[in-house]
Amino acid sequence: MKYIYGPVQSRRLGLSLGITLTAYKTCSFDCVYCQLGKTRQLTTETKEYLPIQEILEEVKAWLQNNPQEAQNLSYITFSGSGEPTLNSRMGELITGIKKLTAVKVAVITNASLLKDPQVLNALLGADLVVPSLDAATAEILEKIDRPHASVRIADIIEGLINLRKEFKGQIWLEVMLVKGLNDDLRQIKKLKEAIDKIKPDKIQLNSPVRTTSEPGIIPADKEKLKKAALIFGDKCEIF
Repeated sequence: MKYIYGPVQSRRLGLSLGITLTAYKTCSFDCVYCQLGKTRQLTTETKEYLPIQEILEEVKAWLQNNPQEAQNLSYITFSGSGEPTLNSRMGELITGIKKLTAVKVAVITNASLLKDPQVLNALLGADLVVPSLDAATAEILEKIDRPHASVRIADIIEGLINLRKEFKGQIWLEVMLVKGLNDDLRQIKKLKEAIDKIKPDKIQLNSPVRTTSEPGIIPADKEKLKKAALIFGDKCEIF
């Protein structure tokens, strides 16, 4: 299989069949905590990075050849080795998969492209969107996510707010706290202000535990995570 991986047992999504929609490490971010390593192609250009029709045929073949596993799937998840919303035909793939199976479709995204109406519209066919928000200021966004020069934190937050207004499925917002970068009380409170505007169904609070793209990246203290969870409120869970 060229485009499919798994199924993998995810602590957040259950049993998930993964799909990658871009070449390896093609992303609009170069996050310091990324477990896949440094971004090779830092871009916000949307195009058909990998052939959607071939991906769809591979999904169809997998479903036909693995009927028992398919019944046990919680999600078919767009994530993989890059930012899935960069693929301009993602919406067509969601539609195509929906015709093949009743398994729910999840999209894991860094939310950097949600200001684009076409990207937002493509996501509307999914059942679950898991966007990330690690910063509420330009300074912290640059330190932790190291985005493409065209990405603005105000656009990310506005895009997430618009997603909530239009998307009928579940939104589980992931917040990654890194010690010394975005885990101080002032930044957590700024994140809380943004989250209150976004109104996600869940907030999934995380911290790096695997090998990261940059050395010296340390997870936030457990007590700091607990304090942040209290600030974020009842919808927040620590992973």
